[in-house]
Amino acid sequence: MITQPQTTTLPDPDEERRRVQTARLLAYRDDGPLANALKGSLGRLLPPVPATAVALIAIVALAVAGALTDGPILLVPVAVLLVLVLPTAGRDHLGRFDWLTPPLLRAAEFLTIILLGLAEDTPKWLLFVLIYVIGYHTYDTVYRTRQGIWPPAWLYQAGLGWEVRLLVLGVAAAAGWLTPVAAVLTAYLLVLFAVESITSWVRLDKASAQAQADQDLEQSPEEAAEQVTGEAEQG
Repeated sequence: MITQPQTTTLPDPDEERRRVQTARLLAYRDDGPLANALKGSLGRLLPPVPATAVALIAIVALAVAGALTDGPILLVPVAVLLVLVLPTAGRDHLGRFDWLTPPLLRAAEFLTIILLGLAEDTPKWLLFVLIYVIGYHTYDTVYRTRQGIWPPAWLYQAGLGWEVRLLVLGVAAAAGWLTPVAAVLTAYLLVLFAVESITSWVRLDKASAQAQADQDLEQSPEEAAEQVTGEAEQG
C-alpha cells in the first residue's frame, strides 16, 4: 500500500507577525478580569487609540477645572476610563497607530492614581511606590515578550488589571478610605509581581543552564576541541 507523504503547512509569516503584534499589545494593556469578562459581550465597539486619548484628555480637563475635590466626584475619571476604554479590549490592535494604546492607557492610569491621591491627601511616597510597582510590572512584561517569553495568563487576573485597580481606588477615594486601601493594594501587587517575576527568571536561567549542559554532553571531544580552538583564534 502506497501512502501519500504528509505535508506540513507552514504558518503564513504575515499572519504570524500580526498574531504576535496583537498578543504583545494586549499584554502591554494589562487588561484584568473585568475587561476579559466583558470582552465578548462588548465586542469591538470603539477604536483603541481615539477612545483612550479622549479618556486621557477628559481626565486632564477634570484636573485643570479643579473638579476632583472630594466624595463621589472622584469616581468620574475612573468611570470615564471604564466607559471609553473597556469597549476597546476586543479589538485586534493592528492599526497603524494602535501601538500608542498601551502608553496612553498607562498614562491615564497613573494620572488618575495621582489625582485621586492628591484629592485625598494620600502620602506621596505611597503613590510613588504604587506607580513604581505597576510600572515595574509593565516593564517586566515588555522585556519578557521581546525575549519571546510570555507571562502566565493567571498573572493578569491576579494583578487585577488596570480597570479593577482603578475601580478599587476610585471607590475607596469616594468613601474617604483611599490611603489604607492604596497601602493594601500596593503591598499585594508588590509581593505578587516581585515573587512571580523573580521565580520566572530563576526558572528560565535554570532551564537555559540545563539546556547548555545537555548540549555540552552531546558534543564529541573533537567538536569541543574545535570550539575551544575557534574561540581562542577569535580572542
